[in-house]
Order: sequence, then structure tokens, then C-alpha cells
Amino acid sequence: DKIRKLNVTNGAVLVTRPSTGEILSMVGSYDFFATPSGSFNVTTALRQPGSSIKPLMYSLALQKGFTPATIIKDVPTVFRVEGTKPYKPVNYDGKFHGNVTLRLALANSFNIPAVKVLQKVGVVNFIKHAHKLGITTWQDPSRYGLSLTLGGGDVRMIEMATAYGVFATGGERVDLTSVLKITDSYGKTIEENKVIKKRVLPESVAFLISSILSDNFSRQWEFGRHSALVIKNFTVSVKTGTTDDKRDNWTIGYTPNFLTAVWVGNNDNSPMNPYLTSGITGAAPIWNRVMSFVLSAYQKKDIKLKKPKDIVERRCYFGKVEYFIKGTEKKVSCGTHLFGPTLTPTPTP
Repeated sequence: DKIRKLNVTNGAVLVTRPSTGEILSMVGSYDFFATPSGSFNVTTALRQPGSSIKPLMYSLALQKGFTPATIIKDVPTVFRVEGTKPYKPVNYDGKFHGNVTLRLALANSFNIPAVKVLQKVGVVNFIKHAHKLGITTWQDPSRYGLSLTLGGGDVRMIEMATAYGVFATGGERVDLTSVLKITDSYGKTIEENKVIKKRVLPESVAFLISSILSDNFSRQWEFGRHSALVIKNFTVSVKTGTTDDKRDNWTIGYTPNFLTAVWVGNNDNSPMNPYLTSGITGAAPIWNRVMSFVLSAYQKKDIKLKKPKDIVERRCYFGKVEYFIKGTEKKVSCGTHLFGPTLTPTPTP
């Protein structure tokens, strides 16, 4: 209701338990009886994910030699791929940030570094990787290019919840289920869902992605220190996503116990007001209210990320501890001179 004036007529929310795949709550639209946005389940519909797809791509990069402290140049870049038009992505804030780490690039959702990293790891490899995490909608690799890492391929919210659930479980994929058990009138079990877990990501990689997405210090350049992505007294990993044409606006966040995904937009795919550029204005406040309630009512205490045995620490940029998969910690210099004036952090109290 608060953002209806921004041409936002519909929304959807999905709450799951990553460890079991249970769908705890599924709100498919703003109002089932509303016209024309009502009896349409957005959680199972095809929508573009915007930057909420980036953690999936970076989880592949972290297996291909990249580290959270790897430096990526965020500068004007034209990408030329044979058979396609030159591609020149821009950042949402319209700025270029010079040398940034992978952690900063993902936390602040910078576009140019994401495209550069995808070019390195390969579009086809990313599609195969996304399939392992639970994305089934990208069937023909020839249809996709470097814009895939900025949300250029349709996905379903239920599959995004499955993929993000891989990070929440420490690398195990658990497909979603809406039915736990079916019994007859005599109490006899006719069908019972069995939790099937499949290791699709190293625990260390899942830890690194979750660490970055929960790092409020690192994302403050784009989102500020007191955004709707922060839930007081709880450590939560979270990512926003907004398509370039403002047709889809997402926020997906999780703890090991609960995952909440929120989307706002319009059924007819008409664009929302350009004010919804960061993902903070539309889906994020709804996500914050839902996740705050879920955690306060059912999790009740904060759960810190459990550091895997093959993760080592090294003091790095801004004097903060950075995490590395063992054996990669010497790949970077961890200096402080690489950053320009646009990345001057606010000191943490």
C-alpha cells in the first residue's frame, strides 16, 4: 500500500526451512481476489531476478581461483562477444568505483565487476552451476550472454529459494516441498516426504558467500549502515535484485534456520517507478518485517556462521579480517592503497 504510488500493484513472499525444504509460508499475490493481480502465484511464475542472481555466479568464481579479496576493476568497460553487439554495462548508481574486492563488488552489487567475473568463469559453466543449485529454467545456453549475471534470465522464486538454501545449509541442496505427509482416515501413512540432501557446493564456498551477504560494513557504500537489510540482534545473509527496466524487485535473505524471499512488481510486466533502483524501497521493507517476525518468534537467538575447517583468516583491507579457502590466502596482497576516494568507509564504532 505504501508504494502503490510507485506503480507497484503486486507482491509475493516465500518462507522456507532450508535444512528440510519445507515451505512454511507461500503468499502468491497481494490479494487473491484483486483484479488483475489476484489469482496468480508469483512464487511459481517466471520473473527476472536482477542482481539477486549474483551470489550464484560468485559461488562458482570462488571455486575457480577467486577469493573474497581478489581485486576487480570497476571501470568503464565494453565487452565484445563474437556474433553479438558490444555490451557496456553500468552500475545502478551511475558511478565507477575503481579497484574493488570481490567482497565489496558483491556486497554493494556492482554490475561491471560481476560481468567481468562471469566472462572469466564462462556463461555455459555458470548455467551448469546454476542447474546444480536448483535453477532449471535456463535450458538453451545459446540464448544467454554476459547479462545473465545481472538477471537477464527468467527464474522462479521457488527455485531461487532452493539455490539460496544451498548457502544456508553449508552447501547441501534440499529441494522444496509443500507436503510433509499424507494419511488416510485411519491414520495410515499413504505418502511421506523424506528429506534428501545433495552436496552441490563446498562448505567453504557457502560460508564465504554467506559471510559476504551478512557483512553490513562492506555493503554500506550502496545501502548505508541502517538499511532494511539489517535485522537487529540477528546475523542474516541477504541480497537484493532489481532489473534494469524496473519490472522486478527482489530481496532474498536467510539464516541456517529460515529463508525469506520477497518480490514486488506488476503481473503485466509493466515497469515500476525508477525510484525503485536499489531494491531497498520495494521488497526490502516487506522482507525485513517478515524475517524479523520469523526470527523473533521462532529462532529467538542469533546464530553465528560456523567457520569450516578449511577456512583461514588473514587481516586484509581496512584492517578487517578476511576469510580464505586454505591455500588461497597468499594469492592477494591485502594492501590498502588500491582503493580510490569513492570508497572511504565510515568507521565502525
